[in-house]
Amino acid sequence: MIDHSARTPSAPWTNWAGNITFGARQLHTPASVAELQAVVAAGTAVRALGTGHSFSTVADTHGDLISVAGLPRSVKIDPKARTATVSAGLRFGELTGTLHRTGLALHNLGSLPHISLAGACATGTHGSGIGNRSLAGAVRALELVTADGTSVTLERGDTDFPGAVVSLGALGVVTRLTLDLVPAFEVQQWVYEGLPQEQLLGSFDDVMSEAYSVSLFTAWRGGPIDQVWLKQRVGDEGPRSAPSRWLGATLADRPRHPVPGMPAGHTTQQQGVPGPWHARLPHFRLEFTPSNGDELQSEYFVARRDAVAAYEALDRIRERIAPLLQIGEIRTVAADDLWLSPAQGMDAVAFHFTWGPDSAAVTPVLGAIEEALAPFGARPHWGKVFTTAPGTLRDLYRHYADFERLTTRLDPTGTFRNDFLEQHFPRTGNGLGTAPTG
Repeated sequence: MIDHSARTPSAPWTNWAGNITFGARQLHTPASVAELQAVVAAGTAVRALGTGHSFSTVADTHGDLISVAGLPRSVKIDPKARTATVSAGLRFGELTGTLHRTGLALHNLGSLPHISLAGACATGTHGSGIGNRSLAGAVRALELVTADGTSVTLERGDTDFPGAVVSLGALGVVTRLTLDLVPAFEVQQWVYEGLPQEQLLGSFDDVMSEAYSVSLFTAWRGGPIDQVWLKQRVGDEGPRSAPSRWLGATLADRPRHPVPGMPAGHTTQQQGVPGPWHARLPHFRLEFTPSNGDELQSEYFVARRDAVAAYEALDRIRERIAPLLQIGEIRTVAADDLWLSPAQGMDAVAFHFTWGPDSAAVTPVLGAIEEALAPFGARPHWGKVFTTAPGTLRDLYRHYADFERLTTRLDPTGTFRNDFLEQHFPRTGNGLGTAPTG
């Protein structure tokens, strides 16, 4: 039965930021997997839509959008195996409390608990930490509905699995994920201000290893790093205190928002107050919307060994970056083996930029950033705005052609194709582009 909850827009649908107006004819919110299968099998052009937090056109379509948010909510925890099998449409903030109450946790979280599990994993979204992989790194198995309406399960160890987790929605509609868990833990969060630039550049790995999760916030105006957010796991010895000075930075005397001048009420608790992992690892609280979405975001990943040189390259063009910027963030991500993960095959540092909502002004600056980071093989975040050429991206991903072959095999009719995939993964007569050189 075709889903009767399909809606045509009374006004254009947009993403959360408002910079993308979707070209979809309808939005389907099936109430069961069977309804979802019927919608996919009947469609010629469909795309899955998560919470709409991508800033690129990765989720756009001229056909039909499908949201899995209406599927039955399901969380099945296996304490012995330390796994949870969950509905893909759940937001992280809807899952984490349940996990914590059973004594288990995810290894990491992004800055927003408002994003959906499937969308975050499909685009390579991440948190921070020298030893912490991206959110997709926790996926042990996934279930997806492919172009003919068939439900397929892929597990870690399967040949296709590394290409199916960060898949950009190109293979099907993910309905269920099985995630690796760790024992629940508590975290203390402190904010330091004014970290001298020479301290960061002279001991980058030491700074980023200071806590379980570390974020640096900078407006790229030269001089010290504006804020350092340290999220420290509480060990067996219990909560600890923080020194008033650390590497030349000063402990904040009250809670801070990453964007200077913004009220801190929406941020997770700081000043060293211990709390559950899910209430400290994100930057923002689930019960608040962190902003009105009136922004653009970009992010670029380089190998952590190149972090200092990449920072210095960006610092040389800060006069172009700073006037358009709300705030920049620098985080680390541990390597994984997922084909399209920006951290595939390398421990990475991610340079994130939150811009004002002026695409015309931001686009040329993205070109300057990409040129500055080109010597380091910078990989852009798939769900954020970038201008990196498809041919350049092909050279940066060792498994680019493998992914193209996988999309051709699982979606031979191009049901899940859209303009974004046509641009970055074009199909020629044999279904593939040119072979990668990297």
